[in-house]
Amino acid sequence: MNTLVCDDDKEISEAIKIYLANEGYQVFKASNGLEAIRAVQENEIHLIIMDIMMPQMDGLRATIKIREKKNIPVIMLSAKSEDTDKIIGLNMGADDYITKPFNPLELIARVKSQLRRYTTLGSLETKSNVYQTGGLVIDDESKIVTVDGDEVKLTPVQYKILKLLAASAGRVYSIDEIYEKVWQETAFSPENTVAVHIRKIREKIEITPKEPKYLKVVWGIGYKVEKI
Repeated sequence: MNTLVCDDDKEISEAIKIYLANEGYQVFKASNGLEAIRAVQENEIHLIIMDIMMPQMDGLRATIKIREKKNIPVIMLSAKSEDTDKIIGLNMGADDYITKPFNPLELIARVKSQLRRYTTLGSLETKSNVYQTGGLVIDDESKIVTVDGDEVKLTPVQYKILKLLAASAGRVYSIDEIYEKVWQETAFSPENTVAVHIRKIREKIEITPKEPKYLKVVWGIGYKVEKI
């Protein structure tokens, strides 16, 4: 597992590196938020220990930026211990918070806890070929669709339509767009064809097809998978 330690205090950064290395983790280091963002872009990082107060870019802003594209665990590290600071850090996207001075054993325990969560519950969200919104999960590598953990059997065309919409959850696709992207040909009056497939997909993924949670119509425009 690759970890990133981001702290402008070199002694603290080096100490954390030693603790993590002793546990078998590969450790990358950064001294400010900008370096942390760059490290995440250039390396496969599985967990970040991020100080809050740093020059150039603080840990909060760096976490927000990283969270735009990555869902890796972030443990905030700060000398401040007030509840308000913890709340701000967690609201900005941190998964955990530890204050200086800290017990090395506690830090390692928190790191292991977050990595366990990341490699089990959170792993689907980090795979680029998995699309998830709420309880709907599409694994494009295995071509498996599940809803709340239960596998759903779709035809190849139904799968392509659902994947197209789920890959850009929240975006509305017109009927012509759906037809042309799925059937790979120019659309000529495709309304009924697409509508039939949409209805069949709803029957399989929705608890109440007439009141869909995921696959919705935007009247006069097209269809979308709701971003949940």
